[in-house]
Amino acid sequence: QKAQRYEAVKWVMVFAIGVCTGLVGLFVDFFVRLFTQLKFRVVQSSVEECTEKGCLALSLLELLGFNLTFVFLASLLVLIQPVAAGSGIPEIKCYLNGVKVPGVVRLRTVVCKAMGVLFSVAGGLFVGKEGPMIHSGAVVGAGLPQFQSISLRKIQFNFPYFRSDRDKRDFVSAGAAAGVAAAFGAPIGGTLFSLEEGSSFWNQGLTWKVLFCSMAATFTLNFFRSGIQFGSWGSFQLPGLLNFGEFKCSESDKKCHLWTAVDLGFFILMGIVGGLLGATFNCLNKRLAKYRMRNVHPKPKLVRVLESLLVSLTTTVVVFVASMVLGECRQMSSTSHSGNDTLSLQAMSEDVNSSIKTFFCPNETYNDMATLFFNPQESAILQLFHQDGTFSPVTLSLFFLLYFLLSCWTYGISVPSGLFVPSLLCGAAFGRLVANLLKSYIGLDHIYSGTFALIGAAAFLGGVVRMTISLTVILIESTNEITYGLPIMITLMVAKWTGDFFNKGIYDIHVNLRGVPLLEWETEVEMDKLRASDIMEPNLTYVYPHTRIQSLVSILRTTVHHAFPVVTENRGNEREFMKGNQLISNNIKFKKSSILTRAGEQRKRSQSMKSYPSSELRNMCDEHIATEEPPEKEDLLQQMLERRYTPYPNLYPDQSPSEEWTMEERFRPLTFHGLILRSQLVTLLVRGVCYSESQSSASQPRLSHAEMSEDYPRYPDIHDLDLTLLNPRMIVDVTPYMNPSPFAVSPNTHVSQVFNLFRTMGLRHLPVVNAVGEIVGIITRHNLTHEFLQARLRQHYQTI
Repeated sequence: QKAQRYEAVKWVMVFAIGVCTGLVGLFVDFFVRLFTQLKFRVVQSSVEECTEKGCLALSLLELLGFNLTFVFLASLLVLIQPVAAGSGIPEIKCYLNGVKVPGVVRLRTVVCKAMGVLFSVAGGLFVGKEGPMIHSGAVVGAGLPQFQSISLRKIQFNFPYFRSDRDKRDFVSAGAAAGVAAAFGAPIGGTLFSLEEGSSFWNQGLTWKVLFCSMAATFTLNFFRSGIQFGSWGSFQLPGLLNFGEFKCSESDKKCHLWTAVDLGFFILMGIVGGLLGATFNCLNKRLAKYRMRNVHPKPKLVRVLESLLVSLTTTVVVFVASMVLGECRQMSSTSHSGNDTLSLQAMSEDVNSSIKTFFCPNETYNDMATLFFNPQESAILQLFHQDGTFSPVTLSLFFLLYFLLSCWTYGISVPSGLFVPSLLCGAAFGRLVANLLKSYIGLDHIYSGTFALIGAAAFLGGVVRMTISLTVILIESTNEITYGLPIMITLMVAKWTGDFFNKGIYDIHVNLRGVPLLEWETEVEMDKLRASDIMEPNLTYVYPHTRIQSLVSILRTTVHHAFPVVTENRGNEREFMKGNQLISNNIKFKKSSILTRAGEQRKRSQSMKSYPSSELRNMCDEHIATEEPPEKEDLLQQMLERRYTPYPNLYPDQSPSEEWTMEERFRPLTFHGLILRSQLVTLLVRGVCYSESQSSASQPRLSHAEMSEDYPRYPDIHDLDLTLLNPRMIVDVTPYMNPSPFAVSPNTHVSQVFNLFRTMGLRHLPVVNAVGEIVGIITRHNLTHEFLQARLRQHYQTI
């Protein structure tokens, strides 16, 4: 019953995450639409008046006033929470890979992200709101099931479920998928995005929950947007923030086809060009990001705000001048839709026609450049997909070039910004340009321009982000046209292969620039020349099963490790080791290297103990207690039968090695018993879980699992502990709380096996244990990064 209740609560939470993510999307969309309409209404009326009076500079100042104000507000919000900058997809990818990114899933982050992105989009920057929706959904997924927040400390509920990293990671996966689903109206695409790009650890039970969460987000957003925009509540006509509309040849053009087999050749060529353009975009953006890291980020925070304002100023001037000077007057299309069109299609055609701009053009014509630049990005995409009138090839070329350069410059400044919509718009202009050239110069009359615009958008976006399955499904769901499945899939594959020949996707590039130890899906084949012993960390910091408080405090204060091996000194094996026992001496090379380090570590601990606020401890550290050889014990089986056998003997780790000790005396083989986390040790110290030397370990207080995880996810820090409340001579028995059966590998294990075990099991620590159960090293995420493995491989070749 308890398990069933747990599962039921999980389903309820997944539904709640989907609904809340949909509401966040609704909030962003409503205010972006409101601010954008207000801005364009004021500026457009000003332009129309000033065309006759000759005061266009005043219109430009009005537009600058709106844009700079909005961008300034977006930058201020990023100053409050710096991790809210950018799209957030690289950070969420790192989080789901198992890397702790500070502040990435906090309540303050989602507030700054949602409000910042609506200001940056309304401020006319070439950014999208779809990428930040993924980050916002992930934050909702992480925070909602916890029922507590560090920003709202007073709001706390007694909610005992989901107090582990694994559950939290599952909910973040569901939230990220819900963000994609809300952005594009693509619940299946959202699920596949979470599987392909986001989550590193996936299980079959999670798939159905993530899809359910995505559906909840899509239909929540659809319900409210349809009701607010059309007044028909419950009609579900607007599935996502970005809707591509219905692709349909006009009935008057009998030669037109959405696409034919002949077009596939052109689509493959467009995929190659899209991959090249995407690689160029990524290369330029990487150089810009490096420049920012060297010259902008180290300076005062105000410099970042000034950079954002400079980008906004440049973008606004370029948009205004290009719209007024570089546009051409083109003939409007006179085709009208048939009477049996659906409500949503009528709304779509009205939206396309209403967004036409006629600046400086006579009746029945429109300014093609102003139509693309003086509209929200979503409207410009619909123009390129569905406008029957033509756009001049010169206009499309200039628009593509300006948009390419400005969006590349914009991605990375200190505002919340997405990359999906600018990439789609840039690619759609490229695709429409190809269609115009094929129609005009080659005479292919059957071409439907909207199809080429869509394929161009897919090619450029695929070249930038290098996604395959999820992006294919997202685009098919956004178009509601399954016949586009094959051309989109082929184009994306070709774009990805072409781009991968030159560099990585934009999100992977930004992850690498941050220096995050992200683990790829698999290692290279040549890494199998290495073994676990070649990459492990042999210098261990360990604890004993029964350890004095003074020693625990000293270990925790002098190290930053997240977990510690629990060991006992195997004194029986020591003699065998010195005689050259084959089983043990196989691993002598691991041991010799750590003898001096281990002695130095003990000395460092004893120095740290002297700062402990207890005169009793200072005396203890100054004295040297001689070690006595334990007497030979009676038969071990007899002891176990009589229940007098203690598997973990009481040890005295507060002794530091004497200068007179020989090398063999400094070193004891360490038998491995388990792993204990730093958070567990600190919790035991905070709650006073210990026993005195004169008592049995059975008298030590016992904590339940709920009590141990009560402070999750923010456990107390050892430096905040009041040491005067602790008796340093008391002993802590860690055996009831350690993990006695962690995953472990042999020193001779191939690196590919180590990597697969670490990656698929979602591990943080992997002990390396020899043939007789002695720990000889430990492997962490750092030891499996690409750079570390490459360095060790070079060392391996040098030794050969």
